[in-house]
Amino acid sequence: MIGSNPALNEDTFDLSYEVDTQTAPVMTLGSTVMKSLTLVGICVVCATITWDMSMTATGAFDPGKAMPWMIGGLIGGLILAVITIFKPKASPVSAPLYAAAEGLFLGAVSAYYEASFGSTNGQAGPFSGIVVQAVALTMAVTFVMLTLYCTRVIRVTEKLRAGIIAATGAVCLVYLAAIVMRMFGVQMPFLHDTGPIGIGISLVIVGIAAFNLLLDFDLIERGVQRRAPKYMEWYAGFALLVTLVWLYLEILRLLSKLRSR
Repeated sequence: MIGSNPALNEDTFDLSYEVDTQTAPVMTLGSTVMKSLTLVGICVVCATITWDMSMTATGAFDPGKAMPWMIGGLIGGLILAVITIFKPKASPVSAPLYAAAEGLFLGAVSAYYEASFGSTNGQAGPFSGIVVQAVALTMAVTFVMLTLYCTRVIRVTEKLRAGIIAATGAVCLVYLAAIVMRMFGVQMPFLHDTGPIGIGISLVIVGIAAFNLLLDFDLIERGVQRRAPKYMEWYAGFALLVTLVWLYLEILRLLSKLRSR
């Protein structure tokens, strides 16, 4: 969930499908948008459920209740993501299940961050919660990137695409190295620091995640233009959700660093 989005690549909308696009239903932009919103809605509903289960009446995080949902959602989401990526035709079923699993995971993770970092400087308020701010920033970044894409202020050229993919791959390798190092009791330098370098690293990663949205929008548009099969609407929605989850988690991580200073 953290790293590149393998669901969208150059072969995603290859026209080698065994389908008669003259008679069979094909992918449309409006229907893809609705299916994407449906997946986001499923994710939010499931996240709300595990959020309520993970928080005590006093607003504290209950790891005993949260961890099974967090681990189960994480593992289930990974399995369903692999199934969806390698079997796009299964996406009408696997994509909603993936959204549900991600919601279970995100609800528990969000509850942990909210209980740990709470309001800004102890000041309560409707917009002081770290999760509310992370959700708002994720929505804002998505809107900005969509606007830049639709107005062609930023054009997805082959050079830009290659650069985003390379940068995303580098982030993935850094996270994998950090996981391996942690298994041996060694902490990756600066990656989790709350100092200027650590915050700078998080800002860069958030930027890379945001630029991945451009690749999502571009490949979805090309899928519609090439009259991809109808089931690809669910697949495209799944791919977009993968990026949104990554972006949200990175923004949540960035805000937690800022609040820890």
